[in-house]
Amino acid sequence: MNVIFLTLVRISDIEGRGIYQDLMRKFRDEGHNVYIVTPYERKMGKDTSLVESKGVHILNVKTLNIQKTNIVEKGIGTLLLESQYKRAIKKYLGGVKFDLITYSTPPITFTNVVRYLKKQNPQSITYLQLKDIFPQNAVDIGMMSTTGIKGLLYRFFRNKEKKLYAASDFIGCMSPANVEFVLKHNPEIAPSRVEVAPNSVELREKEMEPRLGKEERYYIRSKYNLPTNKPIFIYGGNLGKPQGIDYLVKCLNANKNREDCYFVVVGSGTHYGLISDWYDRNNDANVKLMKSLPKTDYDLLVKHCDVGLIFLDHRFTIPNFPSRLLSYLENKMPVLCATDPNTDMGRIAEENGFGYWCESNSVEAFTTILNKMIHSDKKAMGEKGYEYLKNNYLVEHTYNAIMKHFE
Repeated sequence: MNVIFLTLVRISDIEGRGIYQDLMRKFRDEGHNVYIVTPYERKMGKDTSLVESKGVHILNVKTLNIQKTNIVEKGIGTLLLESQYKRAIKKYLGGVKFDLITYSTPPITFTNVVRYLKKQNPQSITYLQLKDIFPQNAVDIGMMSTTGIKGLLYRFFRNKEKKLYAASDFIGCMSPANVEFVLKHNPEIAPSRVEVAPNSVELREKEMEPRLGKEERYYIRSKYNLPTNKPIFIYGGNLGKPQGIDYLVKCLNANKNREDCYFVVVGSGTHYGLISDWYDRNNDANVKLMKSLPKTDYDLLVKHCDVGLIFLDHRFTIPNFPSRLLSYLENKMPVLCATDPNTDMGRIAEENGFGYWCESNSVEAFTTILNKMIHSDKKAMGEKGYEYLKNNYLVEHTYNAIMKHFE
């Protein structure tokens, strides 16, 4: 069948690693015709084009800058996406009949594109991959308000959110808590339309091989001036407001003189300066801070660390489920989760024996689970996490969740 996927993520190589590339490859490998609609941001200096690469059609749509730009251009660019995507689809894919129309949040502004595609393909199924519950997430961390002048913006986007849900035949959520949240706050949605379709990965043969040997482990750690005789706890990813970086800094500060563990933080984001300032003042601490690495280098570094760290702002009422969990699990690493109480990632980790959880408003609570992890059998916990990944978070799980609606 013909599948079209709308995304805000830049996808140029279908063979790259990522939750969307992995899933679209699965559709391709199962014999479907896949069409991906992805942005060509203004800074790339390229016009809209349709290319075929490795059995997948990629429609590159010229847009304004919508990533790593000022808030004005990002806002305008996001609002213009609908018309830009719709115009490009009409021009380049107007003659294609689609059976599955699938799209991810963010953004929540694809509704008119989805409606247009559904009108052109009335027999199709529309499927939302819900990765971001906006605007409530912005309200939770103080970036938006439900009242006053700021409330006008909230109501505008909340209306957009509801319209996107209404245009979707099915809504795939990242976890059970996400399903519960959507149904509780949108009672007009029939429960039969909402289900778990998790973040997932494809396990390639090289990822399934045993960890690299001691010599290579020593080489990688030495390359980044990391200790070779201590368990390393790594945080990799965005360093922004949603991750509660101020709390992360407090946790690092409280444990900076420990002799029984070491911390590595790799990433970038709006709050990078917050942790960078602390790091410059504490350069003798048992912490290493690095700007974002190329993905291949980062993946190799993760393989030689011992425990993965996940942080989320404690004010969140929406149950986030960061995809960085997957890279930890596929490398057979247990996890420490410091999050809000609504996110079910920590509960899932504890119930299945591959991690510990605390609420991200107590440094003492983090130190407690840190101590617990240091004295736990990390290898055994990592194996449990790997098995949980294989049983729940592989691309076939997400693929099957979607495809059952065609039976």
